[in-house]
Amino acid sequence: MADTVRGPVGAPDTVRGPVGTNRVLDGIRTYRMISAMWIRSTMTYRASFAMTTLGNFTATAFDFVAILLMFSRVDALGGYALPEIAFLYGLSSVAFGLADLGLGSMERLGRRVRDGTLDTLLVRPAPVLAQMAADQFGLRRLGRVTQGTMVLVYALATVDIDWTPLKLLLMPVMILSGAGIFAAVFIAGAAFQFVAKDASEVQNAFTYGGTTLLQYPPTVFATELVRGVTFVLPLSFVNWLPATYVLGRPIPLGLPDWVAFLSPPVAVACCALAGLAWRAGLRSYRSTGS
Repeated sequence: MADTVRGPVGAPDTVRGPVGTNRVLDGIRTYRMISAMWIRSTMTYRASFAMTTLGNFTATAFDFVAILLMFSRVDALGGYALPEIAFLYGLSSVAFGLADLGLGSMERLGRRVRDGTLDTLLVRPAPVLAQMAADQFGLRRLGRVTQGTMVLVYALATVDIDWTPLKLLLMPVMILSGAGIFAAVFIAGAAFQFVAKDASEVQNAFTYGGTTLLQYPPTVFATELVRGVTFVLPLSFVNWLPATYVLGRPIPLGLPDWVAFLSPPVAVACCALAGLAWRAGLRSYRSTGS
């Protein structure tokens, strides 16, 4: 269905594309403009940007340092050697880092709901989701992506994998699909804050907590937990299921090998459900009146 836009009096009407398509394009345009504004603001103080990015890199690196300390005392963790766990760690960190870079600002929604500043986004002629996601765009989060990439490169250089064309293809698919799944968790968590008002820590339990969980092999966790992050909140599709196939290890829960290739449709389904949750949350929002 086309969207007809009324022009000034005496001017002909213009016909745009389908309404849904226009909203997506408007959202992308809005996100790009706002994030570019924040990037220009950040790069005004380059020394500050460099220090905060280095701080982000260092803080996230401590997670891997903890793993290295464990392996100073043991040879394997849950049956996985250090290069294999580094492989899981790198995939999880890069996927989460990309989602955090693009949508990390969503965790501030609860604060905007409480202080009423969300109203300023509602009156602008742009999608609220795009405005919220790009708000205070944190380029410093590249530190996490860089650190995770370095660990992943180390893992690929040291891990023993019998590479096939299918496994090579699965590598970028894992990262992009994992980023999509984490993005859905960010959006769904923000939608929950419309109701809970102060639930950023609950959201962080599934985002930051989720990526920490996935940095360790599924064999160290109880079967019930593995089932939960496979069939309830499908975080295992970020790396556990596809990565175990690449490593040549048994798929968790005795699932068939083809489950390792379901990350893309799972990511699409998660994003669709998160979008519905966002729309429901936004419609339920009532202004503070201030």
